[in-house]
Amino acid sequence: MSDTYNPPQDPLDVLHLDHHLLVVNKPSGLLSVPGKGEHLADCLIARVQAAFPDALLIHRLDRDTSGVMVFALTPHAQRHIGLQFEKRQTKKTYVARVFGRIAEKTGTVDLPLIVDWPNRPLQHVNFETGKEAITDWRVVKYEENATRVRLFPKTGRSHQLRVHMREIGHPILGDPFYATGAALNAPRLMLHAEELRLRHPEGGAGQRFRAPAPF
Repeated sequence: MSDTYNPPQDPLDVLHLDHHLLVVNKPSGLLSVPGKGEHLADCLIARVQAAFPDALLIHRLDRDTSGVMVFALTPHAQRHIGLQFEKRQTKKTYVARVFGRIAEKTGTVDLPLIVDWPNRPLQHVNFETGKEAITDWRVVKYEENATRVRLFPKTGRSHQLRVHMREIGHPILGDPFYATGAALNAPRLMLHAEELRLRHPEGGAGQRFRAPAPF
């Protein structure tokens, strides 16, 4: 990760808006929430609240991950959807381009994760103190020296998809934390939150929000 924070200045990309929910497509390179220090104040929640002052945070995406992110416009909606995330009732689909060719067509990574304190914010696998982390994956297509996959996290640990892909020998291309060598050779972290499914806080109807991967 570079020391200079130079977030993209794309206008807000609103995917859905109603009285309870705001769904946006987060660009890669923009923090979800402010970092420590004035130079890290520009972030998605600040930009969203400039346009929608009532917007409330529910979840976040890593700075370098793009894609679907939902905000609440009422405290009720924030509680309702926050609980769905907590109880693993939401369904998330990511698209990634990973290094190398994955031999199998589908699989599951079940490796517990915990913050690597001396090297935070990095996470690492730890079978004694780690928290349960499970990711299903499926190959979409093979590229030259890379594989395009869909990732279906069953849990929501920090950096889960990034660590899990590295642990099976296929780091996500362009990952400044977990990729090395030729796997770093990409214009950005090749990870995108493509789809989020949840129940609407008013009435409970199933909702599906999508943003196609920009890579």
